[in-house]
Amino acid sequence: MPLLIVAVIIFIIADIIIRYAVDKSKENKLRKERESILTESINYDFTTEAKSLKRAEVPNPKAKILCVDDEDVILDSFRKILVLDGYSIDTVNSGAEAIGLIKSHHYDFVFTDIKMPEMDGVEVTKIVKTVRPDIDVIVITGYATIENAVDTMKYGAMDYVQKPFTEDELLAFTKKAVVKRQERILKELKPRVHISAAQEPETPSKGEFAIPGGVFISEGHCWASIMQDGSVKIGIDDFAKKIMGKIDGIDFPNLGMEVNADQPIFGIKQGKRTAKFNSPVSGKITKVNTELGDNLEVLDYSTYDKNWICMIDASNLDSELQTLKIGKGAVLYYQEEIEKYVKKINELLKISDSKVKEAALYWEGINDLEDKEFYLITGIFFKK
Repeated sequence: MPLLIVAVIIFIIADIIIRYAVDKSKENKLRKERESILTESINYDFTTEAKSLKRAEVPNPKAKILCVDDEDVILDSFRKILVLDGYSIDTVNSGAEAIGLIKSHHYDFVFTDIKMPEMDGVEVTKIVKTVRPDIDVIVITGYATIENAVDTMKYGAMDYVQKPFTEDELLAFTKKAVVKRQERILKELKPRVHISAAQEPETPSKGEFAIPGGVFISEGHCWASIMQDGSVKIGIDDFAKKIMGKIDGIDFPNLGMEVNADQPIFGIKQGKRTAKFNSPVSGKITKVNTELGDNLEVLDYSTYDKNWICMIDASNLDSELQTLKIGKGAVLYYQEEIEKYVKKINELLKISDSKVKEAALYWEGINDLEDKEFYLITGIFFKK
């Protein structure tokens, strides 16, 4: 037995050493490829685009950066440091050339020196944020011009980097800027909520929400659709399905059961747990869609129209409809609920600020919650 344990330990250590050696080999190979790119690309003639342009493009770059500075030594430092770390870099000596390039090329960042002849960094910042507001500007500054660099923030500059800088300082600064840009973009690209013309909308993506036109939405995330005879079909809305993710069963109400608005009407099962949903209107249960219980996978395509859960003969429809959301009101409500859910799921999953971008798109999140947290979330959003 001791020999077996020793053998296992030796195997684990050998595996770690081999993995480390392989990773190191890949890293060295990648660095050599980038060194080759750096050496070869700057010798190409790019004068048709800009007189002083030097370009170093790497496959699958971490970011595409345009650097503008009238000092070649600064530009050389940017290329050597950032290209070897996986960034594609264009460098030019004047603001006018930089402005010409942003009109015809896509960059994530423009790094611009604050003090340059003819067009300084303030002017470059103003023009870049006017012509290409999607590009983030970072100002390169010396100690004497820090105050001017700070002033560029009011014109839209993201940040400034102070020279002289070490290799580690520039790498750390650029990595931080990339993360900041990604988080900002994801925050701006909020999930889209739209009204669909059809009763049964096309399957929306995880970051997209659909509400059929003419359908009422309750604050507990049930939908209600009024039939010609005055009866009301009820089901769970798209928001509820995205939070729940996989559905394992439906706890249908009893036929003939009387229910009041805002009282439990049915349950959605996930494993051994059941999320309770409140009725959007008062009345008597006249039908239940038991076929849906046998074909739960259809809810992955749409939660509306024929995928209703029960039907109610409403008793107080005129006044209760006023409490439900429809059209633009429903869209606004969804947007508020999405923000609330993202914030709450981030807290419950203990996601750090550096990973908020992942949580912002993290639907079906309650699958990973403990029972106590599961019922907390479903209580907040479904049993209002």
